[in-house]
Amino acid sequence: MSGSIKLVTEIPGPNSRALVARRAAAVSAGAAYLTELGVASAQGAVVTDVDGNQLLDFAGGIGVLAAGHCPPEVVSAIHTQVDQLIHMCAIVATYEPMVALAEALNRITPGTFAKKTLLMNSGAEAVESAVKISRAATGRSGILVFEGGYHGRTNLTLSMTSKYGLFKKGFGPFASEIYRIPFPNVLRRPPGMNPEQFVGWSIERLRDAMIAQVDPSGLAAIVIEPVQGEGGFVPAPGPYLQAIRSLCDEHGIVMVADEVQAGFGRTGRMFSIEHAGVVPDLVVMAKSMGSGLPVAAVTGRADLMDAPHPGGLGGTYSGNPLACVAALATIAQIDTPEFLARATEVGHRLRAGLETIAARHPWIADVRGLGPMLAMELVTDERLTPDPTRTLAITQATLARGLITIRAGLYSNCVRFLPPLVVSDAEIDEALAVLGAAVDEVAAAGVAAPTG
Repeated sequence: MSGSIKLVTEIPGPNSRALVARRAAAVSAGAAYLTELGVASAQGAVVTDVDGNQLLDFAGGIGVLAAGHCPPEVVSAIHTQVDQLIHMCAIVATYEPMVALAEALNRITPGTFAKKTLLMNSGAEAVESAVKISRAATGRSGILVFEGGYHGRTNLTLSMTSKYGLFKKGFGPFASEIYRIPFPNVLRRPPGMNPEQFVGWSIERLRDAMIAQVDPSGLAAIVIEPVQGEGGFVPAPGPYLQAIRSLCDEHGIVMVADEVQAGFGRTGRMFSIEHAGVVPDLVVMAKSMGSGLPVAAVTGRADLMDAPHPGGLGGTYSGNPLACVAALATIAQIDTPEFLARATEVGHRLRAGLETIAARHPWIADVRGLGPMLAMELVTDERLTPDPTRTLAITQATLARGLITIRAGLYSNCVRFLPPLVVSDAEIDEALAVLGAAVDEVAAAGVAAPTG
């Protein structure tokens, strides 16, 4: 069969199983893995495993590979830089790639005000830094977050993260002064409410929280993912984000947009919050920013960014030259009208295919997301009881056919799609054919059959 998927062994093959067995023996069991795939190389949207199989990657490094695996411009930039300077430490001295990247992020992030940037290594470090900046600038300690949110695995960001059993169990005590309210998930609105009524009701609950949970004078920041990532690709309604902006303006609270998973073209815009026309005070970035190199950033209002005392922010590897040139090359590829238009086209084509599959199976309750950042939510009945069993079965069935997909969602009942945005139409159609066959197979097998 022609196409990008080429299977020469079963998946996982013997070499993959052997490599994963070595991993299990050598690596902490706490560092989980979703597949038993051993990877040798990758290009664009195609991964070659250690058995010589070629698979389509619609997990995209969990949102890291918007520009694709090994983008040539990024690879070239890394090769050039590695011969010049691998590490200096920005605490010790200054070098061109670090400054150029900060200037680029100041330019491309939302807002026309004066900005500054802090470079870090991971999304969690960047989120934690955004909290520190907000607290230093406001003199307050409270942080408001949302159910279903994921912000990292450090103690502070884990305290902000919502999913307890998978991420937090056994790791307390957690940081104080974290306040959490429901995220406005339109699918799971109360019976009898239409979407518009639900959004208005959710805005009222947001304002109620300023009385019931914390006074606005005690809040340093409201931190929100404009599209929840681990929470199941749930977009925040535009009016809700606008209400947060108004609340922050009214009370001097810092609005922080966590764009770690949804940023850098993933939704068809450079940043997902742009869909709502809302400008946050701080933007947190990572994942697709560096095409796989560990780099993250906080960019925002210069007065806020300058609030912490010198030495209060940073780290040994923050602003590493290799990571910075990778990010600069990635931004040069993504931040073009052509790339973003193509990302939007990828989203249209993928969504149409997912909706066709969903129309055959009533237990696929929702196809949602923004642009090409899409997910299917699976349930067992009309009460929207989550169906993680069938979700896992679908991801296993797609992998066996050569398509890498992974789960998401507060209840682990969503199949999420994060293809490299350089994916071709033919590869999208090939992936959809595999997914459709996998879903039909799981349906025929009667896995977690609907109960009502």
